[in-house]
Amino acid sequence: MDTLKLKILELMKEDARRSADLIATMLGTAEDEVARAISEMEADKVIVKYATVVNWSKVDDEKVTALIEVQITPERGHGFDAIAERIYLYPEVKSVYLMSGAYDLLVEIEGSSLKQVASFVSNKLSPIDRVLSTKTNFILKKYKQDGIIFEDQADDHRMLVSP
Repeated sequence: MDTLKLKILELMKEDARRSADLIATMLGTAEDEVARAISEMEADKVIVKYATVVNWSKVDDEKVTALIEVQITPERGHGFDAIAERIYLYPEVKSVYLMSGAYDLLVEIEGSSLKQVASFVSNKLSPIDRVLSTKTNFILKKYKQDGIIFEDQADDHRMLVSP
């Protein structure tokens, strides 16, 4: 991938609302060149979605998010991919990652309650062939996501004392 496209991606990752005109100005290039590069990246599925980062704790919404560590036995000829696909097709599943370390997959799910998440793990995830074990971790509070800090920094109101 060329340097211009990488620079465009970095700027769009910071703020996807930036126009091709603004990006062109920031990079010192022509607007039509930026627009063409963005269109190519959309067609090539490099840019797959424009999304909004929401601080759900500010909204009266009681979603429960869990990160589930899953140990599996890879499937002959398909490795981890076939099992990962089976898992990511569930609508509750927001993300699935192949990991190195103590477990194989990290599955992020969202539910309306702890009970719903527990039901997903016990009725849908654990019974899958080749799933050896699961460990569920509930997210209690998000401090930072996608480079965005959610909590305002508390100002230090202590009095300055000098010798």
